[in-house]
Amino acid sequence: MNSLSILLFPRARPSLPLPLRAAAPATSSTRAAAPAPRRWRQRAPLPSPVSAVAAEAPSAASPFGAEAEKEKEERQFDWLDQWYPLAPVCDLDPGAPHGKTVLGLRVVAWYDRAVDEWRVFDDACPHRLAPLSEGRIDDKGRLQCVYHGWCFDGRGSCQFIPQAPALGPPVYKNSKACVASYPSVVQNNILWFYPRADGEHQDILQRKRPPFIPEIDDPSFVAVYGVRDLPYGYDVLVENLMDPAHVPYAHKGLMGKLRKKEDLGRVEFDIEGGGPIKMKTKEANVDGFLTEQQENRGYFRYVAPCTFYGSPLPREVAPMQEKKKKKPQFMMVFMCVPVAPGKSRVIWAFPRNVGLWLDKIIPRWYYHMGPNALLDSDMYLLHVEERNFAAAGVQNWHKAVYVPTSSDNMVIAFRNWFRKHCRSQVGWAVPTADQLPATPTKDKLMERYWSHVAQCRSCSAALKAMKALEVALQFASVAVVGFLAVAKGTLVTSVVQRAAVVSLAVLCFAASRWLASFIEKNFYFHDYVHAYK
Repeated sequence: MNSLSILLFPRARPSLPLPLRAAAPATSSTRAAAPAPRRWRQRAPLPSPVSAVAAEAPSAASPFGAEAEKEKEERQFDWLDQWYPLAPVCDLDPGAPHGKTVLGLRVVAWYDRAVDEWRVFDDACPHRLAPLSEGRIDDKGRLQCVYHGWCFDGRGSCQFIPQAPALGPPVYKNSKACVASYPSVVQNNILWFYPRADGEHQDILQRKRPPFIPEIDDPSFVAVYGVRDLPYGYDVLVENLMDPAHVPYAHKGLMGKLRKKEDLGRVEFDIEGGGPIKMKTKEANVDGFLTEQQENRGYFRYVAPCTFYGSPLPREVAPMQEKKKKKPQFMMVFMCVPVAPGKSRVIWAFPRNVGLWLDKIIPRWYYHMGPNALLDSDMYLLHVEERNFAAAGVQNWHKAVYVPTSSDNMVIAFRNWFRKHCRSQVGWAVPTADQLPATPTKDKLMERYWSHVAQCRSCSAALKAMKALEVALQFASVAVVGFLAVAKGTLVTSVVQRAAVVSLAVLCFAASRWLASFIEKNFYFHDYVHAYK
């Protein structure tokens, strides 16, 4: 999957890796805490199988020298003390609420016009627990529950209960009428939230920020965003993105012909172009790790738990490019979101400083066709693979698999991190049955509408326009045939004229059928059969 750059911009080169990417000032800030809301979720401590912290924190050590480094390497990962991406802002309609699930926690994102900021609430009205994501933004800019009309401001405080008498007690001021409001921020054009709503965490931005990618905000770069819900778990998603060796095989026919890797003594080559990939992992600790590809000096950095970025391309600049004083750079940034057991979400961005003019003529939905096809091509493999891991026991991953080559070094590094700091489990925010959902039919497993199109404003708009064009072409073909019947012998007298009119009708009908097939394959479902690639 991490060779998407080859598909899009084969000549681009990445920027130098940054050992630590400090967070930049965010475009939005957390807000003052509302009166303590009634939290219907996450009341009692989570049972040990789904604990947000994999183990008790180690005792405090010296903040300096080797002891601090050792503590960082050994301590357990706190899943709730992290920022999580919800969606690219370009895919969020300010005029409607948007429901998402992260860490098993159902939340709703909505735009607060009063302060021009995005808010993230529990997706449950405190009245009768109806989903607020099915609500609306009222005429005063408040989030309204459409079940009984209760309205909430940006702090989560209830402002209006239609059923309460005007001269009666102000029941809307009761803390039980409030909804939990989570710290949220827009950074790198992505909405992030922090999954703790307690008042003590409302100033979390002063202590901790989401990972920051400078290239995304650099005005000399452009970035194309996308999002897709996937029918396999977080750990399988991250592992797959960290596996460059699968690209020529699992995505055969989608990547073009890859250059065969040099390997002294090799006498057998396959048509896919696979070969050894030498990688070295360093800086491994509870916060993630850095992996460098030794052959082409590409790099990838994993910032736990969600961010994975870098480039597989060489960093050196060609002589011709040095003369022009230009450094073409291309990066891949993936946000891997744990949704629920057996479900995950990937948000991607590909910042680059070459081919900027392409974004002025190519719509964003067109860029999504390639990544979606790549995700489809190994989706069934990963869905079944996850169930095989579960059958063997996720804690036994190292015993169940055989990974003898350096091509798997990044995968091994992640699995070591996941086992050492997380006990090979995600720390869900709510009590969750650690059971994988049943495997649906392939057309439902690989469906693209709900997993991507419905969440992407560009693809949704393109689908609407193409459906309208399809209907217009069908109407035109019928209208042309009708015109021929009416005008026969009057306006259309010659054989040539009749042939031209019939050809136009056939062309319109054929175009509508081709467009219908294009819509089905790119916006709903398109199977990928490896045996015929």
